[in-house]
Amino acid sequence: MTILVTGGAGFIGSNFVFHMLEKYPDYRIVCVDKLTYAGNLSTLKDVMNNPQFRFVKADICDRQAIYQLFEEEKPDIIVNFAAESHVDRSIENPEIFLQTNILGTQVLMDACRKYGITRYHQVSTDEVYGDLPLDRPDLFFTEETPIHTSSPYSSSKAGADLLVLAYHRTYGLPVTISRCSNNYGPYHFPEKLIPLMIINALADKPLPVYGEGLNVRDWLYVEDHCRAIDLIIHKGTVGEVYNVGGHNEMKNIDIVKLICEKLGKPESLITHVADRKGHDMRYAIDPTKIHRELGWLPETKFADGIEKTIQWYLTHREWWEEIISGDYQKYYEKMYGGREQFMV
Repeated sequence: MTILVTGGAGFIGSNFVFHMLEKYPDYRIVCVDKLTYAGNLSTLKDVMNNPQFRFVKADICDRQAIYQLFEEEKPDIIVNFAAESHVDRSIENPEIFLQTNILGTQVLMDACRKYGITRYHQVSTDEVYGDLPLDRPDLFFTEETPIHTSSPYSSSKAGADLLVLAYHRTYGLPVTISRCSNNYGPYHFPEKLIPLMIINALADKPLPVYGEGLNVRDWLYVEDHCRAIDLIIHKGTVGEVYNVGGHNEMKNIDIVKLICEKLGKPESLITHVADRKGHDMRYAIDPTKIHRELGWLPETKFADGIEKTIQWYLTHREWWEEIISGDYQKYYEKMYGGREQFMV
């Protein structure tokens, strides 16, 4: 079995690569990543010499490069994590989100049609559903919830989802989609809420919180998400969407205060900043379908997951210090400068 993982040098993609190599030592895992600002090749350094693993630096929008890779590897399953994913960046520059998240998805599916695969899996987000009111804790996103996007980022992900389902209906492409809640855990890029607060708190820097910090998110430990995708690509029903949620709803401000408490830092570091444009108030996923059909449930309680995450950042300073300094972006050139684009 050969699995092509796009965006595999990013946060969730890299964790998925680790999960698959450990669980299925006889599988071949091919990782494609453009290595934009959020893709960090040093994240994968522990598996680069694994004979069952191959890394390829390429853009999923580059049709020639993707087709060449399909010809070389003949993958059985494609798991597409590759995406521009930061909401604030999408507000500042929507175009790149549409290019990567929609047109890149099209290129991958065209390659699947041309060369043949057993499954194409699209990793999506609960943000395609919009948001829920804070005063209705009884409401949850289900797979039947209408799409109602709030940002260029979520719109681009929703557009990709619709395109994936259209390729299934029109061309019979064997697809599945997962829509997950907010992930957290090791290798989370420092611009995101939890790692940013940990790193800033360690340096006694201000902890910027949008508005009053009352926005609620459903947090999912990244390893639980990887287990869910593993189940979907092996046992999920073709043409179906699966919501993957953690049942760990937390206000942003409460997470920041918890991090301060765990690190022994004063809450006076918290700084309230102007709210994000169109900021969604609450996300909450009902994962009944994936539990009923595939037996999946999140295994990591937030109290345990946040403890493990904080400890990881404490013991992996070099990883995030390189990111903050910008040196991580030089890692690829240092390791592979002058070599061919397609590397074994």
